[in-house]
Amino acid sequence: MTGPQPDLVIRGGIVVDGNGGPEREADVAIVGDTIVTVGHVEQTGRREIDADGSLVTPGWVDVHTHYDGQATWDQQLAPSSVHGVTTVVMGNCGVGFAPVHNRDHQRLIELMEGVEDIPGAALHEGLAWNWSTFGEYLDAVDSIPHDIDVAAQVPHGALRLFVMGARGADGDKATPQEIEEMAELAKEAIEAGALGFTTSRTLNHRTSRGDPTPTLKAAREELVGIARGVGRAGTGVLQLVSDFIDVSDEFGNLRAMVEASSRPASFTLVQSPRDPDGYRGMLNLLDEAHADGLEIRGQVATRGIGLLLGLQGTLNPFMANPVYMEVADLDVAARVAVMGDPAFKERLLAADEGQRDKSKVGGGIVRIFENMFVLGDPPDYEPDPSTNVAAQAGRAGREPLEYVYDLLLRDVGRLFLYIPALNYVDGRLDAVREMLLHPRTVPGLSDGGAHVGTISDGSFPTTLLTHWCRDRDGEQLTVPFVVQAQCRDTAWALGLRDRGVLAPGYKADVNVIDFERLSIASPEMHFDLPAGGRRLLQRADGYLHTIVSGVPIYESGQSTGEFPGRLVRGARSIPS
Repeated sequence: MTGPQPDLVIRGGIVVDGNGGPEREADVAIVGDTIVTVGHVEQTGRREIDADGSLVTPGWVDVHTHYDGQATWDQQLAPSSVHGVTTVVMGNCGVGFAPVHNRDHQRLIELMEGVEDIPGAALHEGLAWNWSTFGEYLDAVDSIPHDIDVAAQVPHGALRLFVMGARGADGDKATPQEIEEMAELAKEAIEAGALGFTTSRTLNHRTSRGDPTPTLKAAREELVGIARGVGRAGTGVLQLVSDFIDVSDEFGNLRAMVEASSRPASFTLVQSPRDPDGYRGMLNLLDEAHADGLEIRGQVATRGIGLLLGLQGTLNPFMANPVYMEVADLDVAARVAVMGDPAFKERLLAADEGQRDKSKVGGGIVRIFENMFVLGDPPDYEPDPSTNVAAQAGRAGREPLEYVYDLLLRDVGRLFLYIPALNYVDGRLDAVREMLLHPRTVPGLSDGGAHVGTISDGSFPTTLLTHWCRDRDGEQLTVPFVVQAQCRDTAWALGLRDRGVLAPGYKADVNVIDFERLSIASPEMHFDLPAGGRRLLQRADGYLHTIVSGVPIYESGQSTGEFPGRLVRGARSIPS
């Protein structure tokens, strides 16, 4: 290459460029925040990284996170940045914090706390609320440098509350005038830099008071009207999560939104144990939409969508037991000490009648012992069905409930049990592979920054590479396919066409990975949110360097203290 001396040269790595082509040995030269060469680089960089034998990939792009609060107070967008993610997209599932009237701060906190399991106390202390419009919210996010790039979408729940007040929160039908006002606000948000508009239509999403999400029963004319407003901006995407109880009607809503707006859309695509083959019907609907010229994609989790149960978390099998509630507010060590008393255990088990706290997301399945596993370290996300705790208890000649009680006391109460609620029918992740391979899906649904006491899925991108390309006992995926899916395909699906590829002109977001050593540790509970709020974090080993805009932000799992990440305002075009 000729031209200015590179600021950084990544030398001699195994380049997987994100375009789906084969691996090749090459150097990567970076000037400023831009890749200038992928090939043989004769010039010496101001800094050099020896990548001999290591994978060199674009940075992961995670299209489904919930850092809406955290991004306003925290420079490090962990857990995502720990797992090689260099761009996150938040504001999914119709929840967020703008636009907002001052009188509605509490309502939006309750919605986020209930839907995404983020402690209300942390949100109360962390959110500055120095915004009202969505543009002002973006300015607040933009005022803080982050370790990785962040983009936002405008949430339907906040729009509804802003325009309709209590009627919107209660799920009342919007008037034509209110629909037009929401449409105009959505358009203004897109013009201010939002990537798109999102909504939720699932019964699983409830406020911390147990009320349904405000958008649950929004009429088709409301969804289409807002989508039309997005379309008037000439850019932006649409995102939806739904139970798809009436598949024809609900997918019809999605099609109508895309037709009215001429904008791309995506939705949550899973395999449900209630209808194990239903996802194939959804894939067929994607093909039909594509044939009709409609750009709709399914977002697919890279493993089972599951819940973590433990004494440190939000959920455990005894959380509604009246005797357990006597000690529920003690710290974990004190709780373990009391629960270790045989007399307390006997009293708790005698009082138990299978109570389930269905006011909490996942609270209705905390007693399905036939689908409950000890997560382990390293965690096993495709466990052998014969290792479920019911089977373990049976082999030990014990009742499952009593057996689980003792499990929860292990490791001073830090042990986690895992329930793979979706994508794990028949004890395999074969449906996940089938969905990931479909040409109109992208990896997503990590919920990074959310469900901080019930899941730890910010590690989805690492699972995609390790489990599916190296460790799985069964059909695997190729590294070039996975890198394209988690980099170029995710970025471009949301209009971010300046990243996700290692080629001249593209944004210099790069991972250097020791592929053979790459691994995920068991989740750990930390108490570092505002007001001492808890959250699950999960280490990864094997990311040698994660680089954002040409600046290393993590080296061998340790933060460099650099914060080159910025707010991404709106779509980006392919470099010329």
